[in-house]
Amino acid sequence: MGYTLQYYDLVLAGIFGSLAAGVLVGHLTPIALTTSLVVFSFLAAGVMGHGLFINGPVDEAADLTNEVDALN
Repeated sequence: MGYTLQYYDLVLAGIFGSLAAGVLVGHLTPIALTTSLVVFSFLAAGVMGHGLFINGPVDEAADLTNEVDALN
């Protein structure tokens, strides 16, 4: 049985891809590297925000109120 891509694998790839794109744009265009990294970092933050708040790692909102026994 092989590994299948999950949503959070794509989130991690999106974060890496946006930062890598910022580096490439900074090196291959007249746009300053720091400027392109800042702009593409906002894109990475948007991908992270979607992974955390829009499509969070819980099945339903009631899961957030359950106590965690492993920490006690």
